[in-house]
Amino acid sequence: FGAAGASPLLPQFPGFDDLYCKFCFVYGQDWVPTAGLEEGISQITSTSDVSPTTLVWNFPIDITFKSTNPSGWPQIVVSVYGPDFFGHDVVRGYGAVHVPFTPGRHTRTIPMFVPESTSRLQQFTSWFTGRRPEFTDPRVVAQGEGREVTRVRSQGFVTISFNVVTKDMKKMGYDVTPSDMQDPSLGPLTEGMHMY
Repeated sequence: FGAAGASPLLPQFPGFDDLYCKFCFVYGQDWVPTAGLEEGISQITSTSDVSPTTLVWNFPIDITFKSTNPSGWPQIVVSVYGPDFFGHDVVRGYGAVHVPFTPGRHTRTIPMFVPESTSRLQQFTSWFTGRRPEFTDPRVVAQGEGREVTRVRSQGFVTISFNVVTKDMKKMGYDVTPSDMQDPSLGPLTEGMHMY
């Protein structure tokens, strides 16, 4: 495969501030990370007077995988946390997206969701105690097993910019060249660009 990098991460959670992010990668059994961190945590981001609706986590995520099989292609799982009314850190959203298959720069927006209590009593108890429902292992977000009975609510988005480099994919019989690069009628990439 090759290497993937992601940065910046742009959270969109209207009404929330002082958020931080945890990330981890989920991948199949034929995949092996050879460099980089499989999980990490960001700094806390806050809005400013200049830009009261913009939040940014400027931390690079770099990882390199190798595999001889595309099954189990890596996904990044993002968990967002922030303080509630009482100052307790609570989950503000979970989401996952596959690392793009083609080399180059890609932007992906991940819809986020939070688990919900199943009854009014549980909702009140979790609000009062500051212990909101959350997954014990956020990796479950990238898997389908057991999620069909989970009650969730959509809440926010996280936009990630990926830089993907692949190696030896063609040797393995996989053509991951973007479709606009395969058309010879498009001419050289610099055609029509002004040189200054």
